[in-house]
Amino acid sequence: MKTSRNGTRRRKTKAITTAKAGLPPGSLVHVGAVKTDRPEITLIAYDENGIEERRFASIVESREYTPAHERLWLNVHGLQNAEILGEIGRRFQLHPLVLEDILNTHQRPKIEDYGSYLFCVLRVFEYDAASRTLGSDQISVVLGENFVLTFQERRTGIFEPIRDRLRAPLAPVLKRGTDYLAYTLLDAVIDRYFIVVDQLGDTAEQLEDDALASPTPALLRTINLVKHDTQLLRRAIWPLREVLNSLLRGESAFFQQDTRLYLRDVYDHTIHVIETLDAVRELLGDLMDIYLSAVSNRLNVEVRILTVLTTLFLPATLITGIFGMNFERMPLIADGQGFYVALAIMAAVAAAMAAAFWRRNWLRL
Repeated sequence: MKTSRNGTRRRKTKAITTAKAGLPPGSLVHVGAVKTDRPEITLIAYDENGIEERRFASIVESREYTPAHERLWLNVHGLQNAEILGEIGRRFQLHPLVLEDILNTHQRPKIEDYGSYLFCVLRVFEYDAASRTLGSDQISVVLGENFVLTFQERRTGIFEPIRDRLRAPLAPVLKRGTDYLAYTLLDAVIDRYFIVVDQLGDTAEQLEDDALASPTPALLRTINLVKHDTQLLRRAIWPLREVLNSLLRGESAFFQQDTRLYLRDVYDHTIHVIETLDAVRELLGDLMDIYLSAVSNRLNVEVRILTVLTTLFLPATLITGIFGMNFERMPLIADGQGFYVALAIMAAVAAAMAAAFWRRNWLRL
């Protein structure tokens, strides 16, 4: 499994360099896996007077629509159609480099201020506890004065609770600006991190029990894979800490002072996630020592058992060696019961030694 994952990372890197080679900056080329059959465009127009939702099947259909409310939340599922991104970029006057970063789904989490809007890149994760695999998707968020744009590789359901809140009558989010909506999106991503980190923690604890009970080479490979997943998750969360810190310092005018109070809470949650993730990573690191100690202990037990068994047969080997010497006169050689007497002596000595070893717990696993 580890080899296949390394091969996947090499293929991803090759795809990035191949798709972008020779093209000028700002070229709209999708880089990454296609995770939807076709892109889906949804628009939520809202203000304190209500909400209106629309789903567009094509760019042409969206051109004929005029929103009835002041604030807009446009969401796109599926990034493989560069024409859709180009149309959205022209309507909202997005820089070509922003569109290029949206289409390149291997971006590092970051935030950039383009004057009339903020551009933020996030990563959202899903963990399958049964197969112990970690999935990752990129989410791009553009915050303007009266609009929020979100671009997702596929439908994950992470923002569905926010849509439900918008649909509720007299919802507080309807009365606030788009900066508050952007905060709720960030908060939803951080909440998903809590779930994933808790699942990784449960997996690490299960691996710890397995390492103590039955350490196997397959278990060692699983530990390494889970440890690699925690590193991927940390590389996505750690830059997010800096993103939120820059927003809290007041470097952006898009977030009002009362919304920054909520951002402070998201920042605290991010620190909590990082600390919990570091604890999981330390546990996984300790699992390597536990695994090696368990293997060494099992090897010592097996060597001890083999040594004891070998020691039990040493008296018999000594006796048979003595009676196997080529002398004409030896005790019990001419006795008809000599063979059985020698066997009895061997058995008695072995039994006495076995009883002594058992009393010392040398024969117990």
